[in-house]
Amino acid sequence: MTSSLTTSAFDLPDRLAHKADPALTDADERHFAAVSESLEQTIAELTERLEAERRAPGGAGRAAMDRDAEIHRLTGRLRTLRRFGRDLCLGRIVPADDPEPVYIGRLGLTDSTGRRLLLDWRSPAAEPFFAATHAGPMGLTSRRRYRWTGGRISDYWDEVFTAEGLEGHAALDDQSAFIASLGGSRSARMRDVLATIQADQDAVIRAGSAGTLVVDGGPGTGKTVVALHRAAHLLYSDPRLGHRRGGVLFVGPHQPYLAYVADVLPSLGEEGVRTCTLRDLVPEGARAGAEADPEVARLKSSADLVGAVEAAVRLYEEPPAAGTTVSTPWSDLRLTADDWATAFDAVEPGTPHNEARDQILEELVTILTEKDDSGAAPHLLRRALLQDRELTGTLHRAWPLLDPGELVGDLWSVPAYLRRCAPWLGPDEVRRLQRPDAQAWTASDLPFLDAARHRLGDPEASLRARRQEAAAAAERERMAHVIDSVLAADDDGEGAVTMLRGRDLQDTLVDGQALPGAGPEPLTGPFAHVIVDEAQELTDAEWQMLLLRCPSRSFTVVGDRAQARHGFDGTWRDRLERAGLDRITVASLSINYRTPEEVMAEAEPAIRAALPDANVPVSVRSSGIPVVHGRTADLRPVLDSWLVENADGTACVIGDPAFPESDRVRSLTPSLAKGLEFDLVVLVEPDAFGGGVEGAVDRYVAMTRATRQLVVLTRTAHPGCPPG
Repeated sequence: MTSSLTTSAFDLPDRLAHKADPALTDADERHFAAVSESLEQTIAELTERLEAERRAPGGAGRAAMDRDAEIHRLTGRLRTLRRFGRDLCLGRIVPADDPEPVYIGRLGLTDSTGRRLLLDWRSPAAEPFFAATHAGPMGLTSRRRYRWTGGRISDYWDEVFTAEGLEGHAALDDQSAFIASLGGSRSARMRDVLATIQADQDAVIRAGSAGTLVVDGGPGTGKTVVALHRAAHLLYSDPRLGHRRGGVLFVGPHQPYLAYVADVLPSLGEEGVRTCTLRDLVPEGARAGAEADPEVARLKSSADLVGAVEAAVRLYEEPPAAGTTVSTPWSDLRLTADDWATAFDAVEPGTPHNEARDQILEELVTILTEKDDSGAAPHLLRRALLQDRELTGTLHRAWPLLDPGELVGDLWSVPAYLRRCAPWLGPDEVRRLQRPDAQAWTASDLPFLDAARHRLGDPEASLRARRQEAAAAAERERMAHVIDSVLAADDDGEGAVTMLRGRDLQDTLVDGQALPGAGPEPLTGPFAHVIVDEAQELTDAEWQMLLLRCPSRSFTVVGDRAQARHGFDGTWRDRLERAGLDRITVASLSINYRTPEEVMAEAEPAIRAALPDANVPVSVRSSGIPVVHGRTADLRPVLDSWLVENADGTACVIGDPAFPESDRVRSLTPSLAKGLEFDLVVLVEPDAFGGGVEGAVDRYVAMTRATRQLVVLTRTAHPGCPPG
């Protein structure tokens, strides 16, 4: 870091010598020197604070949570500062009312005197850096964007909005920073594009969190970019979404996608967003196969059928119709059917089934204790009632502990049970949903397993609570002995040491970390906001999994109806309202920043053949490379030639699962390629993807993964188009 104080921030190639004029760069050099110095001081201070927090006592309850949150915050900020150094800076703007440039950063940064060196990109004051246009300059005279390579500036671009901006010694370009960035080679990770966010995208990123915001756009419109930046912006701008309120959950379509975007959020200064796929939400997701029968998949896509889980559980929550006699050493006590009903009604709303049984038992004990007039000691009577086999046995039969997998499995293997829980199903539909191996889980079963797990809760919760209560009592007793020893050593029995006799203080001395316990699973929620990418693929049943995790109904929904493999009837509003979302706003992105005109000319007919009204975006650039058609036998030569001619970038083979992967060449199905992008895409036998909407969508998705070149290989080559 020290060398950065004396090393120029600029490393411009010879072809950009005109941009190296000191009149253009000296002010930036001085500013970056101040940034480097402040970074060193800030990193040192944060490191010292982090070490102090780690040395501090863990505490208990809210204090422990606050300490962990602070450690997490400090660790994340340190990681970001150490990772980027000077290239925390994205660019600068010059306001019309102040000639002093304002530098925009991934994080905010001040020097030791409090002077602002970098303005956090998420702050309202930074909005003109992204949103200003020549039609609406937002009070700017000029804007400069940097391209960083290896910690130094390899290029920069100036845009002038007023005549006064020319007086700031701007280096004017034919190519904006954004268009230049589109030509960069791809890697296995999503590229850093924060400095080139466009005005239409920025408006979506900065939209409020209330209700459901739909970001609708075709391939290459930057939907994923917008979704990721929106996650970081929401956590910065809306305190209601912080970690204490649940934070933000980001749901992607598959694991290759999550790996592809893994670096984006940390690069935006945010490490508090949880990412997952729908499969990650339930333990069975990792091994669930595809649903082979399309009709079964259709039936299981219904949110109403997921509701059958509630009816299934209710059948196990019916109070005994007859009374029960409970015998104690002192008297026989009678529980009537009304007493049982009263106890069952005492369950607190929202309590999971398996965890509610303790509440019922407590209510039953209260009812019986009030009926007892034997004069027995209350604690002895309570112990006798809790140990009574007639009482506990009747309760266990009327309100048994249930396993989520067994409950859902019974729906698919006991026709009478399914008919009782879903009476609207016809006989043929009930028969269709039955299967020999009830727990041979498919992806279509996951919403049902998730609903059952939420509704039933943890069958071990009661046992764990009792163990924790016993362990806490033992820990209090141990601390009591320690306190007694300390007090015995106090000669006069006065002073602060006598405060140890107070129960509140004694409880704070109990080591909470030593107690057994199991916190909630990290993906259980609730979350304050959920962002869903490729949302056009979700069924109504799958939406229920996300609604369970976001009671506030604060969602960002990202997708393209034309990329729905199983079709998309109606509008976004129709689909989402049916699934249970409300307060829906739709924002459309219609400019294709990623896919060249040459590729879109090939892809558009492929999707319009099945979906004539598909919202195909307009490309803003041309790669100058025509789409190539060839024979499947040319696959290896095509790739070998491309790898030799291109030292950087990535390629993807779509349609040949057996093709071996390498560092720069992936082999994926159309579904697993969704959301990703590659410099070269080689389509193998695209007609084999199938017919109808599903086949057309797969071909469209596969083609539009290409950012520079598309090669289509078939058994019979396209006339007049040799490969390469």
